[in-house]
Amino acid sequence: MAVEIKTAAEIEAIRVSSQMAAETLLLVGELIRAKMTTDDINRIVHEDTIRRGAVPSPLNYRGFPKSVCTSVNDIVCHGIPSGQILQNGDIINVDVTTFFGGFHGDTSAMFYIGTPSPDARHVTEVARRALELGIAEVRDGARLGDIGAAIQEFVESEKCSVVRDFVGHGIGRRFHEPPEVKHYGRRGQGDRLRTGMVFTIEPMVNLGRFEVDVDPNDKWTVRTADGSLSAQFEHTIAVTKTGCDVLTRRPKQLQSSETVAALFR
Repeated sequence: MAVEIKTAAEIEAIRVSSQMAAETLLLVGELIRAKMTTDDINRIVHEDTIRRGAVPSPLNYRGFPKSVCTSVNDIVCHGIPSGQILQNGDIINVDVTTFFGGFHGDTSAMFYIGTPSPDARHVTEVARRALELGIAEVRDGARLGDIGAAIQEFVESEKCSVVRDFVGHGIGRRFHEPPEVKHYGRRGQGDRLRTGMVFTIEPMVNLGRFEVDVDPNDKWTVRTADGSLSAQFEHTIAVTKTGCDVLTRRPKQLQSSETVAALFR
C-alpha cells in the first residue's frame, strides 16, 4: 500500500481527532495518582472519549479488549488495563487514540506516580527528548531515516536503547497505514518525506537492552526482555513545506508528567 498524501481538509479533520485525544490525555494527567488501577484509567479515557461524540480507536481493534493502552514500568507498549494498582514510584505510558469524523488521532505520554527513582526519571526524560529530536527532523524532502537516526544517536548517547520491533505509523482514515516510522536508522535513507504525509513518531526507549517479549497469554502486552524500565512519548505529525505541524500538541502542560519534569531542571 502506497503512502497516502492527505489534503488540507483531511489534515484538519485529523487535527480535530488529535486534539480530542490530547485533551483526554490532559484529563488523565489531572486525575492519575497512586492507588488508582489501570482499569480506572481505561474508564476515564472511555467516558471522556464517548462524551466528545467520538470512539476509542483501540477498543476491539484486532481484538484489543480495552479503550486505551496502559504500560507500566517494564511494559513497553500495548499494556491492557486491569485491576493493577499504581504504586508510588511507578512510571506509566497512557496511549490514547480517538476516532472522530472518519479520522484517527494518536498520542501518548509518560506519567510519574509519586516520586520517581533516578532510573525512572532518566529513561522517561530521554524518551521525552527523543521525541522532540525526531520531530525536529521532519520537513519536506527529508528522509524517514533522518528521524530514526536522530532518535537513536541521542538515546544511545544516554546509555539507553531504542526498541526495534515496534515503530511509528501513518494514520488517517485507518488507525495504522504506511509509512513505517522507525526510531533507529541512518541519515539519508528511507522514504522521502512529502508535504501532506501524516504519521506518528513514538520512540520506545529502554533503560537496558532493546529486545522485547510479547506476553504469550494475552498476545498484546510487550515487555522488555531484560526486565528493565521502558518509556515512550508519541505525537501525530503532518509534514509541511516549512517543517511539520504537531497535530496532537497539547494546549497546556501535562500534569504528573511535564509539570514533574520541570522540577528536575
